[in-house]
Amino acid sequence: MSSSKVRCLILLALIIMIIMNHCYASIIDPSRVKSISWKPRAFMYEGFLTQVECQHLISIAKPNLTRSAVSDLATGMSHLSAHRTSHGMFIPRNNDPIVGGIEEKISAWTFLPKENGEAIQVLRYEGGEGYEAHFDFFQDKFHIQAKSGNRIATVLMYLNDVIQGGETLFPLAQDYLLHNGASKTSYNYSTECAKRGLAVKPRRGDAIVFFGIHVNGSVDGRSLHEACPVIKGLKWSAVKWIRMYPIHAI
Repeated sequence: MSSSKVRCLILLALIIMIIMNHCYASIIDPSRVKSISWKPRAFMYEGFLTQVECQHLISIAKPNLTRSAVSDLATGMSHLSAHRTSHGMFIPRNNDPIVGGIEEKISAWTFLPKENGEAIQVLRYEGGEGYEAHFDFFQDKFHIQAKSGNRIATVLMYLNDVIQGGETLFPLAQDYLLHNGASKTSYNYSTECAKRGLAVKPRRGDAIVFFGIHVNGSVDGRSLHEACPVIKGLKWSAVKWIRMYPIHAI
């Protein structure tokens, strides 16, 4: 291949990269993002996912759900617990264009490399199901000393509207900027769970990102959170945990 053709191919590749970067940047609308808490650092993106994206994640997970597990604080091993009663599925990394687009949006919004993210987990909560107060950062040596490091951030995406209950609660939050995390739309926080701190209503397409690790590397105890039990209806959500280093690091 001649040098002129090589230069043309390189130039074409650069043009494509510029276009793609512009496209990914343009899908993030800053006007839809608002701070909901400084302790912990938490932000909401209204309408982060489209209806098609929400339904696509649900349709992938629905036939493959298994009981959600928790990590043992001493050993790091996964096991079932009465503290977490949802069912879920990790979506394999593949060539699904819709899932790939969601991964790109998460990276563009958080400014964190997609290589640092664990596989998206889709979760379903039925009536009475929830997840008691917990941290997303690891506390066992097995995970903390892993080459990919600890979890630094969580992106939680809501895939449907919940009739009642199912809020994401931060019981130790301070300096939060919206009362109970409510948007301008009317919502009755009638459950006792939601009244105990900063509570975010699950609404289809909305997403929140919060950080469990401070910028100095120490853990943020105020990132303690829980999934309030669903009172009426179903709750579908998707979560992306983001590590300090790339997951594939050797």
